Amino acid sequence: MNLQLALDRLTKEDCIRIAKETEKSIDIIEIGTGVIKEYGMSIIREMRSLFPDKLILADMKTCDAGKHEARQAFEAGADITTVMAFSSDLTIKDTLQVAKEMGKQVMIDLLEIHSRDRIAELQELDVKLVSLHVGKDKQTEGTFDTTLFSLVEDFNFEVAVAGGINLENIREIAAHQPDIIIAGSSITGAEKPALAAAKMKGI
Repeated sequence: MNLQLALDRLTKEDCIRIAKETEKSIDIIEIGTGVIKEYGMSIIREMRSLFPDKLILADMKTCDAGKHEARQAFEAGADITTVMAFSSDLTIKDTLQVAKEMGKQVMIDLLEIHSRDRIAELQELDVKLVSLHVGKDKQTEGTFDTTLFSLVEDFNFEVAVAGGINLENIREIAAHQPDIIIAGSSITGAEKPALAAAKMKGI
């Protein structure tokens, strides 16, 4: 089970500092959408040079222009890019094709997807990696709900989970054996990010 550090709504300096502090405990460094909007591809390139041995995910949240945005992220140094599940099938196929050509991965973000029919369609498109995701705004109504796992039950995906995951609820989530647990503010907002990440990784 991999631990993914989500760096979002932070300055570039804080992204770098927290990634360095938590480096021993994290497996994937996620450069969040807000950070990418602020700093562009340059921060992906910088993080790639600073952390050559870490998987880097660019949370592009692509929903159109799939070929261009996937290539953009991968050429900057990302190993994984994200594409929204509500995107057109063609957009998803295009990003998967670019990833295949470049030896990279695409994570399909299931934000606000509630239909198993759409999940079945994604499997038909040969999607391998999905993210069960409770968005930041929706988290005001509660954190990650483990009933979300039923959405991908009996499908053959690698599964990441994100949305208000912290030391209080990570054991319950980990019991469902997702492939990747994504933690953001529970680490980045902690008084001691390294300790928070180490505790999470331990669980």
